[in-house]
Amino acid sequence: MKHYPFILFYLFCNVFIYAFHGGFWVYLFCFFTFCAVVVWGSFDIELGYFVNSITHKRTRLKEVALTFDDGPTEFTPQFLDLLKEHDIKATFFCIGKQIEKYPEIFQRIIAEGHTIGNHTLSHSSSTGFLSAAKMIEEIEKCDEVMKNAGNIKTHLYRPPFGVTNPNIAKAIKNTDKISIGWNVRSLDTIIDNEKKIYKRVTRGLKKGSIILLHDTSEKTCRVLANLLVFLKDKKYSTFTVDTMINSNKND
Repeated sequence: MKHYPFILFYLFCNVFIYAFHGGFWVYLFCFFTFCAVVVWGSFDIELGYFVNSITHKRTRLKEVALTFDDGPTEFTPQFLDLLKEHDIKATFFCIGKQIEKYPEIFQRIIAEGHTIGNHTLSHSSSTGFLSAAKMIEEIEKCDEVMKNAGNIKTHLYRPPFGVTNPNIAKAIKNTDKISIGWNVRSLDTIIDNEKKIYKRVTRGLKKGSIILLHDTSEKTCRVLANLLVFLKDKKYSTFTVDTMINSNKND
């Protein structure tokens, strides 16, 4: 796994040199092209360049998964109220330090039957530059916080920012996690306009979609309220990521 990108680079260069009878400039071109591909692969979790992440469910049914990152927060109870009102279960990828800050809300997520996923201890902005050992520590310490606060263990993991690389791939393997991505990204932490967020999500929906949202603002909570109405009107049901994995294991 860790040598795969470099083998690909070697083959890529030799194909171009053979095709165009080039030398240094061809290698230079190949090098920069390869770097661009690696960066793209690192930030686009759907490509599965470094890690084979689950990004959707293969199904003929009109069903989608609602997933929420970066909680629990002071806004999470509003999300839970909405989900409870519509009798919908979701998957929450929680940050260890946020659990320590809001243990009662974390316990409520569990008590109300939602699925929990690991989103590292600190959601470091340097995630893409951390060593494998540091990433393992981030994941394991989040597991420890979850165990202490909610007496729960999860095999589900979502990479912060969706970033993957060889170190993160190694950390996922060593901690026995399953990487969960998405194929509908709301960009609700970047876009301020609620209507644009709503349109982005509903426009990208397909059967089996995994939707990425964040339980970190009232803005997204209002988007969720409208989204739940949309799902009901369009006769979409919902699933949690763990049930999809369990189903695949039984196939």
